[in-house]
Amino acid sequence: MVGPEAPLAEGIADRFLIRGMQIFGATKHATEIESSKVFAKELMQKYNIPCAQSTSFSDYKKAKEYLQNQKAPIVVKADGLAAGKGVIVAESIPQALDALSQIMEARAFGAAGDRVIIEDYLSGREMSVFAFSDGHSVVPMMAACDYKPAFDGNKGPNTGGMGSYSPPPFLTPALAKTVREKIMEPTIKAMHQEGRPYRGVLYGGLMITKDGPKVLEFNARFGDPEAQVTLPLLETDLVDIMLAVNDNKLGQVKVEWSGDACVGVVMASGGYPGSYKSGFAVSGLDNLDKDIVVFHAGTRLGSDGQVLTSGGRVLTV
Repeated sequence: MVGPEAPLAEGIADRFLIRGMQIFGATKHATEIESSKVFAKELMQKYNIPCAQSTSFSDYKKAKEYLQNQKAPIVVKADGLAAGKGVIVAESIPQALDALSQIMEARAFGAAGDRVIIEDYLSGREMSVFAFSDGHSVVPMMAACDYKPAFDGNKGPNTGGMGSYSPPPFLTPALAKTVREKIMEPTIKAMHQEGRPYRGVLYGGLMITKDGPKVLEFNARFGDPEAQVTLPLLETDLVDIMLAVNDNKLGQVKVEWSGDACVGVVMASGGYPGSYKSGFAVSGLDNLDKDIVVFHAGTRLGSDGQVLTSGGRVLTV
């Protein structure tokens, strides 16, 4: 199973498949639904998958001129992978112009900022939805709510995710049906028609607006920290599901979920998502209640066996 987006975008699944080896993850061609926001947006527009209105640019001056004639709030997105930090929700046009400059002129995200999307701001309730797919069958997973802003009260810069819970209390059977029939199934079908059969987990970041669910972004993998709160609720053996995906037999597997709920909180290094120091000892890992699970992320073992911080997002509890 491939967790991070970068190896998928670099084609690790293709390399395994060429050698006849088992791997659970989308091919490089299919992963472009995450690694290029411009591709994903064009796909949604072509196949009438609901999303925000947007315009893409590869020329900074043209993007700046366009942005100066828009109204805030507005969203500026780097096209490529940016570790969850390439989306800026600007509350004013000067803030949006600064974000555009950082992406395209200062090259804050390198080549990921060669192109940008300037997108209408959507209001409503955010929700992360997931589905297993073998390229044809689509099996929905548990949905979750993810909190990306760094600080309490949904304030501060966006991060890879600071916490999550599952299932969302506002996810009704009718809404789940709409998401499946209007977003997830059409997207898998569209990828097949584009010659990019999608096998693996498809993650849709949605905004539930007054006009219904609309796509904010797609990811070609489990979410982080959403996986930490959805997979503990899975009662079917995950290995059976992954093998069925690889064998194009997903429709033959009955995927079942518990009726429980799960909450996960990310423990992050001070300063994240900006600069931060690492190498600090992590204590308390041996003194946990039985219903608490700790998922490690930015940690490493010191020479004495002590767990130390080694990244921005350290643990999900």
